[in-house]
Amino acid sequence: MKFDLHCHTAEGSSDSKVSIIEYIRLLKEQGYDGMMVTDHDSYGGYKYYLEHKEETPDDFVVLKSIEYDTSDAGHFLVVMPDGVDLEILEYRGLGVEQLEEIVHRYGGILGPAHPCGEPFLSIFSTGKYKRDRSILKDFDFLEGFNCGEDSWANDEAVELAKEFGKPITSGSDAHWEKCVGLAYTIIEGDVKNNDDFIEYIRLGKSTVIWGRPYDGTLKARLGKWNRLLVYGFFPYNKFGALRFALKRRRALKKLDGDRENNG
Repeated sequence: MKFDLHCHTAEGSSDSKVSIIEYIRLLKEQGYDGMMVTDHDSYGGYKYYLEHKEETPDDFVVLKSIEYDTSDAGHFLVVMPDGVDLEILEYRGLGVEQLEEIVHRYGGILGPAHPCGEPFLSIFSTGKYKRDRSILKDFDFLEGFNCGEDSWANDEAVELAKEFGKPITSGSDAHWEKCVGLAYTIIEGDVKNNDDFIEYIRLGKSTVIWGRPYDGTLKARLGKWNRLLVYGFFPYNKFGALRFALKRRRALKKLDGDRENNG
């Protein structure tokens, strides 16, 4: 099965210009069997899909995921089991170790998006993880190709996945129509929902990835001025974490209460 495993929709990501219905149409026309919706700290795109599912092909699989902004390790793709909805995942700012514990506690999987890309967005270009990459052993997969990253960053990600024996995924990270269909992951099995995908990854089954760089990225257009944007992500991330601090604490308290009630 042919999937794009990193997709941003207009209904869930403020910086995306492609509606999920249009996204599905474009991928279907290019021979894709499915997609994984990975909106920024939001399930908005997936919720919109459920409300308008009758407008989409019956044989196209839409997986529910999220691209979570951690406070200390960049972006993570998080996939939870079917029927598991955690409010905390829509409040950016958890540390990566706390995120990993919560996701695994509730049966989900996670892996770093564009792990060797830009600082403050990518784990192995950020903070202490630039030097100590052993934390990769705690993750379930790794994004080995992202259309918006330089070839050296994607190559380094693939080598890390091989070194740690982790499944590799590929995704377009498309926010614009021109980028849709520029990457895919081949899954050699019948994946119809999140539970199927989680089991496939946990069993360490093989994937085949392919991708073509998108030359219309903001980074490409800005050139040398992109460095200013990159370092602007540091205060942006800190402000975002602070903005959701109260809601995050309440959601964490609720999770702790659920844990106590369930023994």
